[in-house]
Amino acid sequence: MRIAVPDFVSSTFFPLIAAKELGIFDQEGQDVEIVHSNALGAVEYLRDGTADLSAGPAHVPMMIFPDSLGVKLVVTVSQGTPWLLVMKAGLAKRGEIESVKGRRIAANRGPDLVLKYLLHEAGIDVEKDLVKIGPLPETDQPGISFGVASARALADGRVDGIWANVLGCEVAVHLGAGSVIMDTRLGDGPAGAGNYSFIALAATESKIETEPERIEAVIRSVVRAQSVLRQDPWQAKKIATKLFPAVEAGLMGQIVARDAEFYQPSISLEAIGEMNRFATAVGLLSSPVSYEHVVATQFRSLWSE
Repeated sequence: MRIAVPDFVSSTFFPLIAAKELGIFDQEGQDVEIVHSNALGAVEYLRDGTADLSAGPAHVPMMIFPDSLGVKLVVTVSQGTPWLLVMKAGLAKRGEIESVKGRRIAANRGPDLVLKYLLHEAGIDVEKDLVKIGPLPETDQPGISFGVASARALADGRVDGIWANVLGCEVAVHLGAGSVIMDTRLGDGPAGAGNYSFIALAATESKIETEPERIEAVIRSVVRAQSVLRQDPWQAKKIATKLFPAVEAGLMGQIVARDAEFYQPSISLEAIGEMNRFATAVGLLSSPVSYEHVVATQFRSLWSE
């Protein structure tokens, strides 16, 4: 079973890494390979059959599968919009979203749509207010962590802010390069911003139809790994020490200890409703779709095991 992920050095995907490293996938009878990709590559791999499952932002499959046809979400890996806004140190205080005006913000493909919509909802016109949002050239290759690379770019003065995963933002703060302006998971930003997207596993409908037992085994593995991390967050540091660079590994324990509550497998009606509103507004959906259109509801019972 091949699972594609767009960013390996990340706390948001960590339940998958934990399931692999703790042998949980093996215990569930699945020989899982975690395949690295670039920003949209995970879902492209899913579409092309290179991967059996893709992990990533829940709205990204809509960028590859128009109107989310032929693909469904099967389990949440990490709850809530998974990117934080960090601005250059001394530039702004917590909640001062308007500090993006006239600034360069590093944001990867896919997450950039969420940031642009969020700023619109906050009353900021990206074009008129001269907010330059875009990816970093060096992160287009598989295996390069956008979050970590963006933190380094902020420290080097190549950008004024970053819209990146939690670990990348923690690296930026650790380096003294920036401070957190917005974490929508904690209620910052416009109403509903914490549910514009979330990290989920996706599968094609054909894979769900032909191999439901294998997908069920992967879902059980994710649920078990999330439970382990919630009960013993410092397991994360032990695992990360073997796989991540030293600075990132050192930060993982405190991140997971703080954020373990977000490792919950359920996919709520509220999350899908808010994501659909965002996706419709930015043109990923031609019109709002039902919960059942987006989510493989036959697996819901596994989320509470």
